[in-house]
Amino acid sequence: MRKPWRLLLLVAVGAVLIAAAAAYKYLWISLPEGTGPAGPAVALEPFEQVWTERPVLLLGIGDSVTAGFGVPRKHSYFERLAHNPDDEWPDIEGRCLSAALPNLTTRNLAISGSTSLHHVDIIEAQLEEQPPEVFGLVVMTSGGNDLIHDYGRRPPREGAMYGATFERAKPWIDNFERRLGEMLRAIEARFPGGCMIFLADIYDPTDGLGDAATAGLPDWPDGLKIHAAYNDIIHRYGETFATVHVVPMHAGFLGHGIHCTQSWQPHYRAEDPHYWYAWNLEDPNARGFDALRRLFLLEMVEQKGRIGVAVTGDE
Repeated sequence: MRKPWRLLLLVAVGAVLIAAAAAYKYLWISLPEGTGPAGPAVALEPFEQVWTERPVLLLGIGDSVTAGFGVPRKHSYFERLAHNPDDEWPDIEGRCLSAALPNLTTRNLAISGSTSLHHVDIIEAQLEEQPPEVFGLVVMTSGGNDLIHDYGRRPPREGAMYGATFERAKPWIDNFERRLGEMLRAIEARFPGGCMIFLADIYDPTDGLGDAATAGLPDWPDGLKIHAAYNDIIHRYGETFATVHVVPMHAGFLGHGIHCTQSWQPHYRAEDPHYWYAWNLEDPNARGFDALRRLFLLEMVEQKGRIGVAVTGDE
């Protein structure tokens, strides 16, 4: 018969191996999404006031993030901005634009899979000039698909830059800057009665590490540098256009990407160490859309005194 200590040793080693395997799975493989509300708190008090009696058009422009890819109807950030769904979380009930804007209408021109090259054409072809009594409240996500399309399956090109060197991408980055400026001016021109544009910057599912290979994608050494160049352009327009306000989607989602469980990472979120992205890595999941809606609302609350007021002049 084996000595008892040998049996105890085997049991202990087995327990250690099982614990190590479970820890490895949790820290490196699993992407827990969590449950319940996600994102920052939004105060109720601002939505108990009327911001303006003017007719307001909530207009969506952009890609699948604004189109609401992958979530049930009424649960995209765009839809939740306008109205709380029936199954809304108690902590955000009543915090929606229809509560503060009695003459709100909505229209969403966003298309899943579209890039900034498409958005220029969509604005030109589908956004007609609005009556002067209408104020535009525009929410926009543009540029993210320019970076990731094809995920390196084909050689990098404009509108699908994944895998490009920074030098190769530099002309495409410059074109994005020109193109985004054209879009913003065109939107302003379609709202002679005034508008405000809430433009989200571009989030990073790698949580600032740039290691897309960890998620099974091809390595992209210059990916973060190109991503930062796009976000710099977005933020510069937020500084130079009186109508443009940048929604910090990038900062808001850091720590909720593919390294969300790793407590040693610089952007780890101990209060909610969960994954806010969908299976495709490029769109929010249900909790991510909840969080994004809150980020937009907070920026709008900051500007609520100007909503309905015609603002002119840029750059």
